[in-house]
Amino acid sequence: MTDEALPLNRILPGDCVEVLNTLPENSVDLIFADPPYNLQLPRDLYRPNLTKVEGVHETWDRFDSFAEYDAFTRAWLQACRRVLKDTGTIWVIGSYHNIFRIGSIMQDLGYWFLNDVIWVKTNPMPNFRGVRFTNAHETLIWASKAKGAKYTFNYHAMKQLNGEKQMRSDWLLPICSGAERVKINGKKAHSTQKPESLLYRVILASSEAGDIVLDPFFGSGTTGVVAKRLHRHWIGIEREQKYIEVARKRISAVKPEPFDREVFNVRDERRLAPRVSFSQLLEAGYLQPGQVLYFRSRREHVAHIKPDGKLRLSDGFEGSIHQAGKHLMNGSPCNGWQHWYYEDPSGSLRPIDALRARYRQECLSED
Repeated sequence: MTDEALPLNRILPGDCVEVLNTLPENSVDLIFADPPYNLQLPRDLYRPNLTKVEGVHETWDRFDSFAEYDAFTRAWLQACRRVLKDTGTIWVIGSYHNIFRIGSIMQDLGYWFLNDVIWVKTNPMPNFRGVRFTNAHETLIWASKAKGAKYTFNYHAMKQLNGEKQMRSDWLLPICSGAERVKINGKKAHSTQKPESLLYRVILASSEAGDIVLDPFFGSGTTGVVAKRLHRHWIGIEREQKYIEVARKRISAVKPEPFDREVFNVRDERRLAPRVSFSQLLEAGYLQPGQVLYFRSRREHVAHIKPDGKLRLSDGFEGSIHQAGKHLMNGSPCNGWQHWYYEDPSGSLRPIDALRARYRQECLSED
């Protein structure tokens, strides 16, 4: 079955395992799963003012034993792994009630953990009885289909979202509230609706425009809402008709901006570009033996290019462009491509990374 034949951008009603088994193997790029947490709440909860807390009491979150929950978990995780592409990844979210059981089963099935991400809730619900710490976080497991599998990770997009700093594995985001919280007759339409900001990071980090995102526990449709905004295809599976109606209404109201590949492409093109070594530039004549390079666009630190591709510094140190830079930075890591500069015909200093880009264009371009 081709992508065109898949039930794209649709909510498929029914049990997730049964529906997943109707889909072809290796057909989806990303899975986000928000399964039942098996909270097993023994009684109603009340605030200090005696108003009732709207917890999770639905039948879909009830299991008679851990063994029953584990069997359920193993079944849907196996079904998800079958439809996930070899290059795809899966995100599973849970609380202390279930995430450790899920994690163990995932490893037993062959999934390979990439990260556990902690969603730190900036506005968590307090512990009204005062007998435990406030539950202020949930855990997401991010995994590939198998050890060593290639997968999508838009590292620089995440870095950009984080103020040009490497995105950490603790995400401070508010819970779903206010206008974003879907309500029917003044009550929550879904007890565990996830915030769109959380799904935005998940989908942007681990998929590309045009990819297929599947959610086997679709609920109120947050995954579909965000996928549509980011021009990803989506497939939702949901067995509760009341949630299907809520999700359809939410998603139909989303009017994404027109698709422009250059705008919506967040891939790290530099990291994905063909590898080019410093010696290749030397052999091809883009740099010359004996040529002077300058460190950090300043002319006080110079190095001469040796015929074998090493740099020789004025203090006698010899090494690669990275080793020579690290030497000048007193042992700190150094990307030599960005820190060593050459003098162009106009007398201006330019990073040798510009020569690498030119080499790719002139010597490695398929055109």
